Amino acid sequence: MTHLRRIAATLAVVAACCATLLALTAQPPTTDAPPAVTAPVADTRPGHVVETFAYPGADRIRQELGIVLKRGDGHIVLADCASGTGLLEVWARGKSKICFRATGATGRLTLEVPAVYAIKGAAGHTADVTLTAADSTRQDIDVPKDSWTPVGESADPVGRDFALLDIRTSR
Repeated sequence: MTHLRRIAATLAVVAACCATLLALTAQPPTTDAPPAVTAPVADTRPGHVVETFAYPGADRIRQELGIVLKRGDGHIVLADCASGTGLLEVWARGKSKICFRATGATGRLTLEVPAVYAIKGAAGHTADVTLTAADSTRQDIDVPKDSWTPVGESADPVGRDFALLDIRTSR
């Protein structure tokens, strides 16, 4: 019997709590309270940040060097060839040597450099490069660390022009 009394007492306490909660939430607001003021924190909401991986300053680089740097992960960056050793060097007909610095364990850069014929690998990174000819013939070439590698027209039996389209580096 005491067991039933405990259950009845518990139910009575639960019912009293529910009644109190309903009474508190169902009361109309008092007129003595100051009116609530809601104002936006800012006039406009900030936009969403979306990373496009577009290469910064690409338009200026295209005008100055005649190459198109499209997008990358930030671990392969255009460098001044006189800034140091161990850079990835791209050699193209009609252009000065173009250098890139590999800064991470891995990196990726999509670009367009026409008439590429040789690439020297960076000192601390191997590179995988993709080149394409005008007729869509594709070259996928491994470039060892700190080593000269013929690519494009110098690796093509027909001697066609190839544009460098993609560089991927790793340690």
